[in-house]
Amino acid sequence: MNMIDMPQREAYGRSLADYGSINEKIVVLDADTSSSTLTHFFGTKFPDRFFNIGIAEPCMVDFGVGMSLGGFIPFVNAFAAFLSLRAIEQVRTCIAYAETNVKLVGHYAGLSDYKDGPTHNCIVDVAVMRALPNITVIVPSDNNQIKNWLPVIASHQGPIYFRMSRDNSLPVHPENIQPQIGKAIHLRDGSDVTLIANGTMVGRVLLAADILNLKGISTRVLELHTLKPLDIEAICSAAAETGAIVTAEEHSIIGGLGGAVSETIAENCPVPLIRVGVKDRFGVTALDAQSLMDYMGLRVEDIVEAALQVIRKK
Repeated sequence: MNMIDMPQREAYGRSLADYGSINEKIVVLDADTSSSTLTHFFGTKFPDRFFNIGIAEPCMVDFGVGMSLGGFIPFVNAFAAFLSLRAIEQVRTCIAYAETNVKLVGHYAGLSDYKDGPTHNCIVDVAVMRALPNITVIVPSDNNQIKNWLPVIASHQGPIYFRMSRDNSLPVHPENIQPQIGKAIHLRDGSDVTLIANGTMVGRVLLAADILNLKGISTRVLELHTLKPLDIEAICSAAAETGAIVTAEEHSIIGGLGGAVSETIAENCPVPLIRVGVKDRFGVTALDAQSLMDYMGLRVEDIVEAALQVIRKK
C-alpha cells in the first residue's frame, strides 16, 4: 500500500486494521468519531473487537481500562482536544496512576482541525500528557513511521499517548523505518546549528535545513518523536557539537517539545535556544491546515529565521 499521499489519520486507520490481523489482542474504542479518526477500517474488518462508546470520552477511557485488565490491548481513540482535557481525570487516575496498559490516540491534534477553530485546535495535549507520571508520549512524523510504530506501541507494557494529525505530512522515512521509544533519529549532520522537531514539523524542518545549507550554514536535524522518555543524550550531544538549537513543533511552545528541550538544556548543557511553535495564543478557523500553520508562525521561513537568530547568540 502506498501510504505517502494519505493524511496521517488514514495511514493510521488502515495500518491499525492491518495490524489487527497480526495481533488478536488488539481492541479499538472510539468516541463516535470513527468516520473522522478512520478507525472504521478496523471496525469493518473486526466488528467483534471494535466498540463505539459514544460522545463520552471519560467513559471510553474507563472502558479501555477494563479491557486492558481483561487481557486485551485497547487503542482508545478520540479528538486530542477532548481526550487530553475532557477525559483527563480518568486518564490521570485510572491509566497513569494505575499504570494501566492502555494506548491513547489523540486525533486531529495541533492545528489540523482547521475548520472547527480554537475549541478543537489542540495545542496543549503534549504538555498535559507529558506532565502525567508513567505515560509515554509519542509524536510521529509521517505515515511510514505511523505504520511501524503500531507494533512497537502494542508490545510496550504501559500507557502511551500517540498524537495524530488530521492532515497530510511531508514524507520523511522509508517504508522500513524502525522507530524506538526514547531514541531520537539523527536525520542530518551539521556543525553550526541543530534543528529539533517532531510530528508534522519534521518535514518542514528538513526543508529549512536545505535552505540553511545553501546559505553555508551546516545544519543538523534531530527528530525527537518521543517526548517522554526524552533522549537527553542526543539533545546534549547536539548542544555540545553545534552550540545552538531551534525546536519546531505544531503545539504551544509552552510544555511541549520546546519546553522539554529547554528544560534539558538548562539543566545539563546550556546553549542558545529558540522555540518555533504556537506562541501562547489560541488558534483560529482557517481554510486548510497548512495555511493555518503558516499563519500561526510555523512556516519554513520562520524556522530559517530562528536558526539565523540563534546562531547570532552563540
